[in-house]
Amino acid sequence: MPPLPVPPLSAGRRLLGALLIGSAALTIQQATAAELSIACGPGDATDYCPTLAKQWAEKTGNQVNIISTPNSPTEKLSLYQQLLSSQSGDIDVLMIDIVWPGLLADHLVDLRQYLPDDATDGFFPTLIANNTVDGRLVAMPWYTDAGLLYYRKDLLEKYGYEVPETWQQLTDTAEAVQAAERQAGNDGFWGFVFQGRAYEGLTCDALEWVASHGGGTIVDDDGKVTIDNPRAAAALDQAAAWIGDISPEGVLNYTEEETRGVFQSGNALFLRNWPYVWSLAQSSSSEVQGKIGIAPLPHGPKGQPKATLGGWNFGVSRYSAHPRLAADLVAYITAKPQQKAHATLMGRNPTIESLYQDPEVLDSNPAMADVYQNLVNGVARPASVTGGAYARVSNAFFNATHRVLAGETDGTTAVQQLGRQLKRLGRRGW
Repeated sequence: MPPLPVPPLSAGRRLLGALLIGSAALTIQQATAAELSIACGPGDATDYCPTLAKQWAEKTGNQVNIISTPNSPTEKLSLYQQLLSSQSGDIDVLMIDIVWPGLLADHLVDLRQYLPDDATDGFFPTLIANNTVDGRLVAMPWYTDAGLLYYRKDLLEKYGYEVPETWQQLTDTAEAVQAAERQAGNDGFWGFVFQGRAYEGLTCDALEWVASHGGGTIVDDDGKVTIDNPRAAAALDQAAAWIGDISPEGVLNYTEEETRGVFQSGNALFLRNWPYVWSLAQSSSSEVQGKIGIAPLPHGPKGQPKATLGGWNFGVSRYSAHPRLAADLVAYITAKPQQKAHATLMGRNPTIESLYQDPEVLDSNPAMADVYQNLVNGVARPASVTGGAYARVSNAFFNATHRVLAGETDGTTAVQQLGRQLKRLGRRGW
């Protein structure tokens, strides 16, 4: 992995100092207490990390300082890169995105050195694999996301259709219901909306299309480029056919929130999005409250449903003065009781499989039962295997996909060109 740029140490420390919430320092006054720092989320009401860090501090008699990091993942990653590249020990525990383990692995400890052998038992295997780089477990999964199909159950019932299991069934149903709704006077109604802007969200969507057609995961677990194949090309061509038919041309610039807006205002039959949409679409201000359902995403003619995984994890900096204590803090936050509390109080999706059968978890959020099947069918982006090159891999993939969606090229040409581009990149070393 190419080295991260090394900024002046003072710049990293100035940025860290600006973010450290002094009043949030969680201190247990003991002479022998160790002092650790943990980078949590943006510090908003949904951030449960400080609460759990305080519990651990009280339980162990140590001190934990809370570092509130930027809300933007890009800015958060930039902060981490500044601190880690200068080998700063100012942050012991880092909250990291699911696509960062490969990028940051050289700066994170192998948690297996400090945690018991059964520490990963019960977690979704795909998430543990995602956080394992060159045989080293560099992060523990905290909460997760996976792509979902949202649908208008009232309209499916009205027109006599079932929830689609294949992309072709989705296409046919969307065309029929869209035509009927427009004939009934809703000229702005569409059959399907998804994230089509050229950004990381399109990588997530397109990976689902390709993988569910049996077209692989762009780059496989051994680092081999696999995108240049007929099934991947067919998946992109099918998606391109939606534009201007069941999906508005504006979808080419949609992110998560634009698609939610269309669906929640009652102007779409199907929506691909993340689990967070459920509570918002069921709120009292939603036009579709009580009218929606969720299901696994469809699949291609020779594939299985696949949902791109998202979520956050905790890793320990190699430059921590207390790596064993930091690993213990990570284990505490991600343990089953704490994940259950996170799920019931904050609605976050656990990374431990058995919690999806827990009555209290399901009672707090019934939609989690439907989310579970998508997580079982989850597909990880090729971030761990490509390491520091992942951003370029993703950028190449979503730009190629966007060109197909925009009608600038076809699926076969796109995957051939993309395959050659990624192989050149891979030869320089993932």
